[in-house]
Amino acid sequence: MESAENNYAFIDGQNLNLGIRALGWQLNYRKFRIYLREKYGATRAYLFVGFLPKYQKLYQHLEDAGFTLIFKTTVPDSNGNVKGNIDADMVLKSMIEFFNYDKALIVSNDGDFHSLVDHLSMNNKLRLVLSPNKKYCSFLLRRAAKEKMQFMDDLRAMLEYI
Repeated sequence: MESAENNYAFIDGQNLNLGIRALGWQLNYRKFRIYLREKYGATRAYLFVGFLPKYQKLYQHLEDAGFTLIFKTTVPDSNGNVKGNIDADMVLKSMIEFFNYDKALIVSNDGDFHSLVDHLSMNNKLRLVLSPNKKYCSFLLRRAAKEKMQFMDDLRAMLEYI
């Protein structure tokens, strides 16, 4: 049953991917998008990712699943690892869209989002913080979310890619 809410999901793509992989399974993004819509009333789901041309097929799959992709330019670090820090973009987008949604759903383990979660809570705009992995979820994020914190650890049977 679909919710009548008009909530937006703001998803830290790399954090979601790594958190779920650390649990030993692979996320079915199509099922995940349906889950966000049906369980939390997410009419839009912004997925923030670093852009690498070699993943064009994956990006198309994510868009086909119903996500709106927000790309961040990537740069190699001193070790040659690719980095595309999306934190500022995700916070900015959630503020740009602030009056367009009823509540926000934040999907991340990253403590850098605790100020955003605090702000959303103070303005009665936080629906939920959904952590991809309880073990790696920041204490700051848990403290900011309070009772609106949930974890994806037990969602494997429902959302695993098989």
